[in-house]
Amino acid sequence: MTTIKKDDVQVTKNGRARSKGPLRENLGTRRVPKLRMSNFPNADEIVRQGLLEEKRPETAVDIVLVNPPTPDGELWIRTQHRVGRRTRENMVWPQVSLAQMAALLHPQHKVAVVDANAERMSWPEFTKKLDELQPRYYLTQVTAPTLENDMYGCFLAKARGALTIGFGTHVTPIPRETMRPYPALDFILLGEPDLTIRDLLDHLEGKIDKRPHNIRKLFADHDPMYAPAVKEDGSLDLGGIKGLVWRDGDEINVNLTRPFIPNLDDMPLPLHELLPLKEYQMPYIKGAFTFIVTSRGCPAGCTYCIKHVSYQFAVRVRSPESIMKELWTLKKLGMDNIHMYADLFTVNRDQVMGLCRLMIEENINIKWTCNSRVDYVDEEMLALMGKAGCRLISWGIESGNEQILRHARKGANPAKAERALRWAKNAGIMNWGYFIIGLPGETEDTIQDTIQFAKKLPLDIALFHVAAPYPGTPFFFEVVQNGWFRAGTRWEHVDMDKGTVLDYENLSAERLLYWQKRAFREWAFRPGPALTYLKMLTYDWRTFKTALNVGLQHLRWQSGE
Repeated sequence: MTTIKKDDVQVTKNGRARSKGPLRENLGTRRVPKLRMSNFPNADEIVRQGLLEEKRPETAVDIVLVNPPTPDGELWIRTQHRVGRRTRENMVWPQVSLAQMAALLHPQHKVAVVDANAERMSWPEFTKKLDELQPRYYLTQVTAPTLENDMYGCFLAKARGALTIGFGTHVTPIPRETMRPYPALDFILLGEPDLTIRDLLDHLEGKIDKRPHNIRKLFADHDPMYAPAVKEDGSLDLGGIKGLVWRDGDEINVNLTRPFIPNLDDMPLPLHELLPLKEYQMPYIKGAFTFIVTSRGCPAGCTYCIKHVSYQFAVRVRSPESIMKELWTLKKLGMDNIHMYADLFTVNRDQVMGLCRLMIEENINIKWTCNSRVDYVDEEMLALMGKAGCRLISWGIESGNEQILRHARKGANPAKAERALRWAKNAGIMNWGYFIIGLPGETEDTIQDTIQFAKKLPLDIALFHVAAPYPGTPFFFEVVQNGWFRAGTRWEHVDMDKGTVLDYENLSAERLLYWQKRAFREWAFRPGPALTYLKMLTYDWRTFKTALNVGLQHLRWQSGE
């Protein structure tokens, strides 16, 4: 109970009460201050100066080249000139494109490669890795199905003071509309990124005059008009770096295109040792494997293919001698399984025949796989490939209906496909067939043509994807023109494995997905494919675990979970 009495309180002339006793200690009895203009404290300069003066650890690098954690924590496959997708076949693709760019930057720039997908790294673990490396520059791949995921990596790096750089098949056709909504992205490398990233870092770090002879030769040979991007007063002119997209305040600038590297033999060999080689895996391969890039570009005109966004239709092939040098380097690193990674491995018959002969003559004793088109092989070449250690060829067969293939400008037909696969089988080479459900003109009857054709072919593995209109492809523009995109589509939905964004008048998205699953079910649940799958289980313990996991994934996928 209070001890203040009524007589202890006095009332002043203006009506306010004033205590004669303890209430004078209550500051709430004072006049409320007038409203003034805000004057918030600003610690930006102190924090910024602290970041600049922070001592960098020995683990710090100039640039980190990353394949970031995946959107769902599962395995995804993607690389420099391909789009990302969730893998039902549990493949872990080597990030040789990152190792190649690292080789172009090293040793003038201190580099690190982080393949968070291969190492099953979570975002918190990836964040700790960034804290350990403290990169000044952060380079990441960007693809449509992983767009926001990739931008999250840029956000984390930029929050730690790094300049962020994106490259790949998504940012090349839509650079401005990638940078505009994602302010954490500072630069984009259009198209072939290798020389652009070297040019950018040399300019930003003042190391143009420190380029070794091989790098100077690459710049001189690829562009007769090349000159350092320096203004008359000696300051940096970002607008002069070809192949670069950059910000100038609120404006996004797209520079002139950089010419392609004409001679791939002039490139330094990728720094494979920076990659987690033991983590890379592929069905039918016992133990780890990795990639060798044997060429860039494909002359075919397939309307749905993302490869043409980055490398166009011009083809550049490496010499057999250059490829053999890299093969021996990998052999010394303990790699006995190689995938000849190219837009089209068999694009040049002389190169393939020459390489196979060198493998046999030098007795390198490796097992290798490759991709091909059915109209870029012959019986003699396939026989020699088999003798040189080729175990498997992945074929883009796409459809069993000739009209669908013609509309997609595939340039091949079912008869050629059947002939090529039988030649390969006779040469002791396994066949992996890729099919696409839902290309323009597709009907339920043409899909059944494809299913019956797939069952007829001598295939060891068959995968059926739903057509995906990736940005920049002729298929993408055809879908836009005809209004075939499903309402509410986002870039992350454009994924050939996760679902479909297509809604045709005669084939809804739901029907396309139904036929995709039915096609696989009809092909796979037969004695031949089942026996092939059981053989996978007997390879080794790692293959057994992988095959079991793949089997469970496919069962869940088929059941619609």
